[in-house]
Amino acid sequence: MYRIAIVGTGYVGLVTGVCFAETGNDVTCIDVDAEKIQRLQQGDIPFYEPGVERLLRENVDKRRLRFTTDLVTAARACEIVMLCLPTPPNEDGSADTKHVLSVVRQLTEIYRQHPPQQPCLIVTKSTVPPGTTRQLEEFLRHELPEAPIVVASNPEFLSEGSAVENFMKPERVIIGTRSTWAAKILRDLYEPFVRTGNPVYVMDETSAELTKYAANAFLALRISFMNELSGYCEAIGADIEQVRIGIGSDSRIGKRYLFAGLGYGGSCLPKDVRAITQAASRVGVPLRVIPAAEEVNSQQIQRFLCKIRQRFMGDLSNRTLALWGVAFKPNTDDIREAPALYIIEALLRDGARLRVYDPRALENLRRLYGELLFYAKTPYECAEGADALVIATEWAEFRNPDFASLRRLLNNPVVFDGRNLFLPSEMQQRGFEYHSVGRVPVRPA
Repeated sequence: MYRIAIVGTGYVGLVTGVCFAETGNDVTCIDVDAEKIQRLQQGDIPFYEPGVERLLRENVDKRRLRFTTDLVTAARACEIVMLCLPTPPNEDGSADTKHVLSVVRQLTEIYRQHPPQQPCLIVTKSTVPPGTTRQLEEFLRHELPEAPIVVASNPEFLSEGSAVENFMKPERVIIGTRSTWAAKILRDLYEPFVRTGNPVYVMDETSAELTKYAANAFLALRISFMNELSGYCEAIGADIEQVRIGIGSDSRIGKRYLFAGLGYGGSCLPKDVRAITQAASRVGVPLRVIPAAEEVNSQQIQRFLCKIRQRFMGDLSNRTLALWGVAFKPNTDDIREAPALYIIEALLRDGARLRVYDPRALENLRRLYGELLFYAKTPYECAEGADALVIATEWAEFRNPDFASLRRLLNNPVVFDGRNLFLPSEMQQRGFEYHSVGRVPVRPA
């Protein structure tokens, strides 16, 4: 059992906290937002992530998990401090590490006034530019030369919508440290999660930090590769879904992250692609392939919007469009960098009226757009009286709708599917005009 302080209660911090508490550790989660801490103390989760609420309530009841704004008391009582803080993009796309640096400075003052009596491990789980962890350790050694403090990197590889499962059953654990003591502590901490044999890799801090960026950049590349190819498929009459199946069966390539669509969004891939590009440029190594992924990603949404505009002869004024899906992916309420936001913004500028539905993300959307949109309670209420349906997120409930009711509710049986949920031939037989990504559009038989 370890006493762990988790600094930051966003997606990463809260998931990390509840999962470590679930394996018997004593966990204190700290945040400067007093209102958020009060909500968490009452069991109120500030975002939707499957499994988090149950684990939080159970471990609070068992007194293994608590929430506070008091960093001083938590840091003094814990032997491990994990930094799970945001690193948002600066204007140039580089990662802003001010929150991480601020907390490390606070910890420095805490340990200066209350020198730790036993070795203390500070862990950066935040996604930070390569070299940051070593810089933090050098800073602490300079400020507190006698203090037994080690700083290690332990990047997270959580996917929103399945973060708890990712944490409980990690494909791999990356530990960045040159300290055998820190490596042993972190191996012990993760041992309950890797009993089935999944690997724990120990490497230097900078390589660990770069591994996180490289993984997200490569996933972005796979998505953008398929999206770029989808335009070629449409031009020559090929089917991107058949191409995906064909190349995905190659063990050297694999099947995941090969789905053509509206592109990637969320809080990680967009900012990490930009951040690694900026970080490499600053040391005189300009990247070329990774920035291309971002360019393709932006163009993909524009290509999709062009299909909608062309279908209505370039005039969307006084048209009513229904939009299914707002979150950047299923099983989350996160709309940060969601492709749907770009679609909404463009269609509103074109003069369209929008009816929107999402199982989880409508409240977050309402905070941005207020009464500019109609917020439907069901997918069918959303479609009622619309001139076309646009699908932007592949929620499970969209995959097998009542097509007869949908066709009756729409003014025109026109569907723009940005996630390729349906087969064109079947949509044609059901009486729909169907436009998807990387496939030839079809009209009712």
